[in-house]
Amino acid sequence: MSTPFPFTAVVGMDDLRLALLLNAVSPAVGGVLVRGEKGTAKSTAVRALSALLPEVPVVAGCRFSCAPEAPDPRCPDGPHETAPGASRPARMVELPVGASEDRLVGALDIERALSEGVKAFEPGLLADAHRGVLYVDEVNLLHDHLVDLLLDAAAMGASYVEREGVSVRHAARFLLVGTMNPEEGELRPQLLDRFGLTVEVAASREPEQRVEVVRRRLAFDDDPAGFAARWAEEETALRNRIVAARALLPEVRLGDAALLRIAATCAAFEVDGMRADIVMARTATALAAWAGRTDVLAEDVRQAALLALPHRRRRNPFDAPGLDEDKLDDTLDEFKREDGDGGDDDPGPDGPGGGGGIPPQSGPEGSGAPDTPHESGAGQDDTPVEHAPEARDDTPAEAEPGPQGQPGRAGAGEQSAVRAAEPFRTKTLSVPGLGEGAAGRRSRARTEHGRTTGSRQPRGALTKLHLAATVQAAAPHQRARGRSGPGLVVRRDDLRQATREGREGNLVLFVVDASGSMAARRRMSAVKGAVLSLLLDAYQRRDKVGLITFRGKEAEVALPPTSSVDAAAARLESLPTGGRTPLAAGLLKAHDVLRVERMRDPARRPLLLVVTDGRATGARTADGADPVALAARAARLHASEGTASVVVDCESGPVRLGLAASLAADLEGTAITLDELRADSIAGLVRDVQRDVRQAQAHNGRPRRAA
Repeated sequence: MSTPFPFTAVVGMDDLRLALLLNAVSPAVGGVLVRGEKGTAKSTAVRALSALLPEVPVVAGCRFSCAPEAPDPRCPDGPHETAPGASRPARMVELPVGASEDRLVGALDIERALSEGVKAFEPGLLADAHRGVLYVDEVNLLHDHLVDLLLDAAAMGASYVEREGVSVRHAARFLLVGTMNPEEGELRPQLLDRFGLTVEVAASREPEQRVEVVRRRLAFDDDPAGFAARWAEEETALRNRIVAARALLPEVRLGDAALLRIAATCAAFEVDGMRADIVMARTATALAAWAGRTDVLAEDVRQAALLALPHRRRRNPFDAPGLDEDKLDDTLDEFKREDGDGGDDDPGPDGPGGGGGIPPQSGPEGSGAPDTPHESGAGQDDTPVEHAPEARDDTPAEAEPGPQGQPGRAGAGEQSAVRAAEPFRTKTLSVPGLGEGAAGRRSRARTEHGRTTGSRQPRGALTKLHLAATVQAAAPHQRARGRSGPGLVVRRDDLRQATREGREGNLVLFVVDASGSMAARRRMSAVKGAVLSLLLDAYQRRDKVGLITFRGKEAEVALPPTSSVDAAAARLESLPTGGRTPLAAGLLKAHDVLRVERMRDPARRPLLLVVTDGRATGARTADGADPVALAARAARLHASEGTASVVVDCESGPVRLGLAASLAADLEGTAITLDELRADSIAGLVRDVQRDVRQAQAHNGRPRRAA
């Protein structure tokens, strides 16, 4: 077994180490989500925690880690009334991102179940993690069907396996710890809320601290056992402190004043539901026990809020996580004044009972967490959009006059970025046909999960048995196989794999016109709002997204294809406009991006979304082709490769040229206006008519029926 990096040797990362230790003291806190850029020791710190966890008493021989004092009455290995007890180290079970469902929940021996009629069950990772830690590296990349299973187990404290008429249930209570790089995509809100605490980590910018990190890592790699031995004393002291804090935890008093502060803080930050209040209460209690106190102080409540609320105050996937500490302090101070000087207030981190929550560490101290961002809205462009003039795209950017009549310069024609309009729910746009890409929620596909549509002989390992087809294949051969008992004689060739149809995620590639013809502030605000709405839809449907913009003389890849939808939203928000309309360049750039992505992931089908008014400007080519003809030629290139395309027509005004519809015809795709993009456009019209009828009925004094 490899030697883990010592937990006490981790440099800095105070918030991360504190959050992990609080869960070691009180597993009821609910786990930790660690967010941070690559190479910041997220996984190293989490794996190092396993050596500090106290041993777990279990029933000897039980594969499901039943507690001797209270064994699970429904344990598949039970009953355990007279079974002897034993102790084993606490487990940290790692769930690979690419794990199968059978590996997570367990596997049934289908052949024995059919031939012998017995429940032969092989436990999965959920059983191994019971009363321990389940660690998911890159948890944001976990497939949706595995996320659903984790949510069920975390909510019920048990794992249920219901397959082919065989039912198995076992306890599965574990501490969920996940690490992720936000650049690779966000978590589903349901799973995000299941993590008790969250911390943001980043590499230190202090040279001395970075030197110490490198020095310790090199020393560990040269001699892992010797390095661990040098930190053994600190590890033992920290392990003993965890045991002492666990013993003190039941004696900690959570007073009414602390509960009021917790409730007021959660209400002030408008978090959904009551889980935040409960997690804060448990975290504050664990902080007090960790500091060796039996009373929860105001400082404990504040620290608990900083760990438990940042990921719960996000209203949509594009909000940056974080907490306004000034607002937090104002809320706590308000209740401090109401309580006066009495109660359970903390006299200060250096006062009686202090000690704070920062774990002990030798070597250079961390520089602390980076400043948390304030809530969104500050510093954005608040210029009214109602009276902004239409911008023309027939003037080169180089010829635009500078401010106050100064000579023009390169880029002087561009306008500053405008704020996106409020996002809305969009119509469902999908790729026609039946794909075989990664599981998602957009287009029809053959998947491992979904409704059963048929059967086939398995290619490789059997994962989803089609029971009826298997019996039908085996039945004609029973006499020749000498069947004499009640069981069905089944051979490998009889097994049939169920073919299922579900939904896949696609590569949604946005090609956005940022030229002068789109530069009117009101129009660009609406366009950005539409693209933001489509990005939100892509997030919910588990797509990869890419962003290409074109303006001036060329097109550029603003964001290569990625699972990080919020990164695309950030690039969109800062997008400037102005200059000519090189539509052909944008389409050709999209063709290059899709060609590379097809080689990387041939199973993921693309959906091309072109957001433009259809205009194309610029100089003629050497062979005399005008910009409109070039754009049509580039569009037909996409059509020849079968790329599914949608053109979002942004043309406005009383006179419309219909250029976007012509572009959609060349792409062999669909054209849709901004108004038609709204999913509630027709429903909203019906509601308006119903509202007018009700108002008219009320005005005439006629009785109204209940809705």
